[in-house]
Amino acid sequence: MNLHIKNDSGFLALAVRMVIGWTYFSAFFRRTILANKLDPELPGYIGEKFNHFLPNALGIKPIIQYLVENPDILYYNMVAFTIIEGIVGLFIIFGLFTRLMSIGVFGLAMGILLGSGWIGTTCLDEWQIGVLGIATGFVLFLTGSGRFSLDNYLMNKNVAFTKKKWFAWLGSGLHPIKDNLFGKVVIVGSFFILGLTLYTNQVFHGGLWGTLHNKSVKPKLEITEGKLDKNGLSFDVFRVEGVDVYGAWIIGIELKDKNGNVVTNYTQNQLANLPEHVIDNYYIAKIKSGKHSLIVPLGAKAKLKLNTSTILNLPRGTYTLKMTDISGASWERQITK
Repeated sequence: MNLHIKNDSGFLALAVRMVIGWTYFSAFFRRTILANKLDPELPGYIGEKFNHFLPNALGIKPIIQYLVENPDILYYNMVAFTIIEGIVGLFIIFGLFTRLMSIGVFGLAMGILLGSGWIGTTCLDEWQIGVLGIATGFVLFLTGSGRFSLDNYLMNKNVAFTKKKWFAWLGSGLHPIKDNLFGKVVIVGSFFILGLTLYTNQVFHGGLWGTLHNKSVKPKLEITEGKLDKNGLSFDVFRVEGVDVYGAWIIGIELKDKNGNVVTNYTQNQLANLPEHVIDNYYIAKIKSGKHSLIVPLGAKAKLKLNTSTILNLPRGTYTLKMTDISGASWERQITK
């Protein structure tokens, strides 16, 4: 009975195998066939999308930051990542080395979950993709591919390497885990994935208790490293929340004295025409002047350096820097000269 269940379970998971395989292969297909998303000079470059993950990534934030600070290394990693997705997806669809590819599915889905599980404008999009990918990767590792697969075809043809013990671990067929341990592996693995699902749901979205939140809805900027000195006003601005498909549009930057009086004001038109040399970007996603405002994409961070005569001649004291988005949202930071 156990042999029958183990041998046929891969065939019963055929729909899962086909869908999850296409999910990953389609990423390769989109970026290389339907559109060129691997060219850093073209809109839609996957590296900039990767940069969007940075602000609230879980556990792998230092890796993402290193890559977006080093565009050449990021490019090679994006190419490798895309090729791996294509290979994993295609092999899963055809059922070739299914258990090895299921580990690839598990790893790719874990990367999606930890990197972008917090992103999802209308729903918990990336989180759902991540946790479902992890769960299906685990299921395919347990089942392998059934009768409708290249693994099964090679086994039926008695190809020599399919007789090796390693093929049972990396391909398909009767799982090499001992019968008395198999059930424990299923239970422990399933509840581990459930725990990971609940944990990330809470961390990213408050899905279990507290206030339910979606960090992809409203833009949020962090203003740090503010300085007022003989060189003028400089500060870092980092967009950490909001929709990933378009930027925050900054239409006003004000500097107020301790009495609330505006001593310097950059208007919408001035921000739309800021020269490039006053914006020093840190990452691949870049803050830049647009047609009607200063555009701040998700995950972008830059140092702004403003040095009008008014700023240079300010007396010593504490000032408040205020940045205003076109939506009316604003963010403030105190700066001392």
